[in-house]
Formats: sequence, C-alpha cells, structure tokens
Amino acid sequence: MQQKRVALVTGANKGIGLEIARQLAEADVDVIIGSRDTERGRAAVEALASQKLVAQFVRVDLDDLASVEAAATTIRSDHGKLDILVNNAGIFDFADAPPSTASIEAVRRVMDINFIGALAVTQAMLPLLREAAVGRIVNLASSLGSLTLNADPGSTYYSQRYIGYNASKAALNMLTIQLGEELRGTGIVVNSVSPGFVKTDLTGYGNMTPEEGARLPVQYALSGEQTGSFVEPDGTTPW
Repeated sequence: MQQKRVALVTGANKGIGLEIARQLAEADVDVIIGSRDTERGRAAVEALASQKLVAQFVRVDLDDLASVEAAATTIRSDHGKLDILVNNAGIFDFADAPPSTASIEAVRRVMDINFIGALAVTQAMLPLLREAAVGRIVNLASSLGSLTLNADPGSTYYSQRYIGYNASKAALNMLTIQLGEELRGTGIVVNSVSPGFVKTDLTGYGNMTPEEGARLPVQYALSGEQTGSFVEPDGTTPW
C-alpha cells in the first residue's frame, strides 16, 4: 500500500491557507495545519473534521524560530517525511506605504514574517522533503512582488506602492529562484504561485473567493513538475 503524501500549510487556520488545506485533504493528502495561534489552529482542524476531512495541528509561528524547529521535530516523529510545503503564512501592515513615508518598523516586521519566516520554515523542512519521493514547495507569491509590474505604468499594480509588502514578495521570489536552482535534479521542485486577487482578512477586498484562489497553489502542490517559476491563474508572471 502506497504511503499517503504529507503536506504542511503555514497560516492555514483561515482564509486561503485553510482552503488550500481543505482541498489537499480532499485529494487524500495527510494535511498539517500550521498556525501561530493554537486555539485557531485546532478550530481549523475541527472545521475540516465537520466536513469529514482529517487534519492535524502543529504550532508554527514565523516570528519564533524555536516553534519552527519544534514543528519539524513533530512532523518527523509523526510522519518521517514531508511531501509538500506550502509557505502561505504572511502579513500586511497598514503602516506600510511608499518608500518615503513607510514605517520602518512595519517594513521590518513584514519582511521578517513574509520572507525571513518563510526561509526559516523552508530550511527546517528541507530534510523532511528530502525523505519524500517527490518534494514540492509552493511559495504563495503576489503580483505585487513582480519588479516588472511595479515598474510598468500600464499595470494594475503600478500604483500599489507598499515598499515592505511588495519587497517581501519580491524577496520570496528570489528564494524560489535560488532554491529551485540549488535543488535542481534532487526531486524537489520550488515555485512561486500567485493565487490571484482573493478576498481575505489580509486584503479586505478582491474578486476571487478563497476556494477559487486555492486552486492554483493546490495544483502545483499536487502535480507541479517545473521548478523556479512564477505563475498566476492567467499564466506566467514576469519577475
């Protein structure tokens, strides 16, 4: 009997993260809900259980490296491997703004969580991903992280100048590029996936539901074979 795939989704207690976890569970993947808030993480597990879907909770706080290492230890003990890592957790700070006026503390916090935190989780989980037959890392990106679109006056995103958030997503894309090249030929693929304009607690507005927004990240988590790419529902996104 073939062993089931195991997936960790960070920031999976709500929004698109929870929906990604739900769709992976529906695809018969052993899902681990990563959340910094224990109560909310366990509530997410219960919400999936109410839909007859099985998941487990592990505390992962991207601002607490000890929790990241502890999560890796728990996953190794419970499963011995990790097939899928979805780096979904991220924040937006409303003190973020254009470069001339953005709060430095806000920018620092956004970079710490959205990039440094994702890097820390990735490093901690890589030994477990190496134990899988095929490992897949999906970095939840954003078109706001595209340098090309930020510089294009004709782009929808041109006027969205949040130096902290946009830079954090651009940095996450750099992780995708460098890690994809570093792991080329190892059986682990890494991609940046922009889900589209999803309405969540993070954005407050958007034209896609979390269910719609989760589809592309789930597709790459389950069957993506290319590595080092930046994609969105409409196709490839320019770096």
